[in-house]
Amino acid sequence: MKATIVDLRYKMNDVLRALDRNEKVTVLYRGKVKGVLVPAGEKTTMRIKDHPFFGISREEERSVSDELNDLRKGRYDDI
Repeated sequence: MKATIVDLRYKMNDVLRALDRNEKVTVLYRGKVKGVLVPAGEKTTMRIKDHPFFGISREEERSVSDELNDLRKGRYDDI
């Protein structure tokens, strides 16, 4: 879809509908391309246990939660 600055001001609903249809919207200013609006990608959710980091060391007996708590602790928590 191509949209001028005036379209962005007065017909924003049409632009948003085009983005919902996963269309790129080219923004024109005085007939020249100023930019392109690209639809945001879908968020992918992944369970922590499915992350490739976990399971690198198969002989490790710690749970995922324990490993995360160890990674997230503060700088001076061991003191």
